[in-house]
Amino acid sequence: MTNLGAPETDGRPVPLLDASTRPYWEATLRGELLVQECAACGHRQFYPRSICVECGDTPGWLTTAGKGTVHTYSVVRQSGAFPFNQWTPYAVAIVELDEGPRVMGNVIGCEVDEVRIGMRVEVEFVPLNDEASLPFWRPAVT
Repeated sequence: MTNLGAPETDGRPVPLLDASTRPYWEATLRGELLVQECAACGHRQFYPRSICVECGDTPGWLTTAGKGTVHTYSVVRQSGAFPFNQWTPYAVAIVELDEGPRVMGNVIGCEVDEVRIGMRVEVEFVPLNDEASLPFWRPAVT
């Protein structure tokens, strides 16, 4: 069961770009993975929000290295939801970024049965449309 090639993006849901999320999605077009960082308290968070969940201040943005470790994952072997049912099996992971926050995404570039907790991964962006690219996770090159 392979998950080696570039993932299919046709039919995937398109993200809503609003005041809180637009900087994140615009950065994906440049190949950058952003998380929010609060200047007041130093808390880092993902997903984008208008306030820091620790202190209530307005967070700024931090460009990450786009690398992390698989914290947990699941292999989806069947799905009734279009278009995801066309791509089974696929691995979905929670990745703990080196900068701290955890993000979710598909793991590509390896067999789904090779994905493991503790596996080092790096982000790969795949264009979705003119407004956003989707982050996927590939085994890190050491």
